[in-house]
Amino acid sequence: MKKTKKQLLAISAAALLTTALAGCGSSNSNSESSGSTPSNANTPANTQTEATKPADSGNAPTLVWWTIGGQMPANFDKAVAAMNEYTAEKIGVKVDIKVASWGDWDTKINTIVNTGEPFDIMFTNNSKYSQQVAMGAFADLTDSVQSESPELYKLIPQKVWDGTKIGGKIYSVPTYKDSSLTQYWVFDDKYVQKYGIDTAGIKTLKDLDKPFRDMKAGEGKSFYPLSLTQGDGFNGFFNGYDDMTLGLAPIGVKVDDASRKVVSVLEQPDIMDGLKLLHQWYKDGIVNPDAPTKTEADKGRPFFAAQAFPGAEANWQITEGVQKYDMFQIFGPIYTTSTIQGSLNAISANSKYKNEALKYLQLVNTDPKLRNMLAFGELGVDYDNVDGEKVVERKTDTWPLAAYTQGTFFDLAVTKGAPVDQWDQVRKLNDQATSSTNLGFALDISKLSTEVANTKAVWDKYRYELLTGASDPEKTVPKIVAELKAAGMDTIMKAAQEQIDTYFK
Repeated sequence: MKKTKKQLLAISAAALLTTALAGCGSSNSNSESSGSTPSNANTPANTQTEATKPADSGNAPTLVWWTIGGQMPANFDKAVAAMNEYTAEKIGVKVDIKVASWGDWDTKINTIVNTGEPFDIMFTNNSKYSQQVAMGAFADLTDSVQSESPELYKLIPQKVWDGTKIGGKIYSVPTYKDSSLTQYWVFDDKYVQKYGIDTAGIKTLKDLDKPFRDMKAGEGKSFYPLSLTQGDGFNGFFNGYDDMTLGLAPIGVKVDDASRKVVSVLEQPDIMDGLKLLHQWYKDGIVNPDAPTKTEADKGRPFFAAQAFPGAEANWQITEGVQKYDMFQIFGPIYTTSTIQGSLNAISANSKYKNEALKYLQLVNTDPKLRNMLAFGELGVDYDNVDGEKVVERKTDTWPLAAYTQGTFFDLAVTKGAPVDQWDQVRKLNDQATSSTNLGFALDISKLSTEVANTKAVWDKYRYELLTGASDPEKTVPKIVAELKAAGMDTIMKAAQEQIDTYFK
């Protein structure tokens, strides 16, 4: 479908005013909609009744839900059992939550999809979604999301549903939260005070060089100011480029490029400069030497980068065991099609319980009690309610599930210590967001599946070492680009440019 720039801006404005949806980028980031929304007026009355009617809780099916998170605490099974007791009574459905660690998620989810391992619900995002759909892994929910989960369909704005579509069809339930990407850099305040770090003066990667070197010199050889893991590398490194929902960082369009030229991202001067600096930091001991193989982030990191929103530091201080974090905005907010696809939950094409899975995701997004249990853990152990279900006080730092992967933020409690109007601030952040020049476009890879698979395999082979600074970009990037071209990068770039030119004609 052709869209004029004026139409695109209208879509952007509407989406920014009404939506909140993007994946948080910090590997350890755990981070409101009314609890009940009117049913879709176009849904038959008898269908509405069946959609909300609880099944016999004694025969409740158990759905396998694969997601991403940290290590399992001792009370994980007990916490999930409490959720299941609640949901079996409410809608006649239980879940078996299976968690792939931050470092293992890429490999584990690929294996599950490639081998056809049974599951019912799976967390996914823009890095994998289009390829997984092309492989036939996920169920077409276009009609059933309205008939089986009318409250869910009503809750999420149409522009957000549209942003998840591939080939005009809905294959996942988007997480309705922060729609725009905003990148923050975060320092432990004790180092800010000790080394006189002026966070207000830090605008670029180069501006981090002096603080990092001061910290390294003062804290000693075994201290690493920039502690990285293979899964994240330096989080947000490619934010300046729109990946067209391809999920392949080496191909993209600069977010402010009015010509919308598809480029080889790794070869761009700004990216090469950043990679060289990362490599220098690695050589100088500012980055931990095991970064390319490290799968779990240490607690109490002195610095990290994360996609986030106002008040996020209140949770990080708990999960990281840090008294105070100083968080400052470094990039964004910006709205792209990929931010809509930053946090999604899809249902297996082979699931026996597709309708039950939709009802469960509906409850996650409309029931504050269940929403808090998923995000915070076991009531009375991991958290206490402070103001009904609107504010919680977290008592542990071990709950492994990341709130951004589950459901809307707009029925989620605010953590004590965060601004009470936190979710209103998130909405305001969306209102302020600029738009990628490529907003609205999603690359159709239906005829590029081989090239996409092959180029992603090449990128996966090198990205851990490149984005942690372990490899010399002046030697590695030409090698990567050569292998990407042999794998079909030029074919993808040519098709992408043709599709973009047609779309924005």
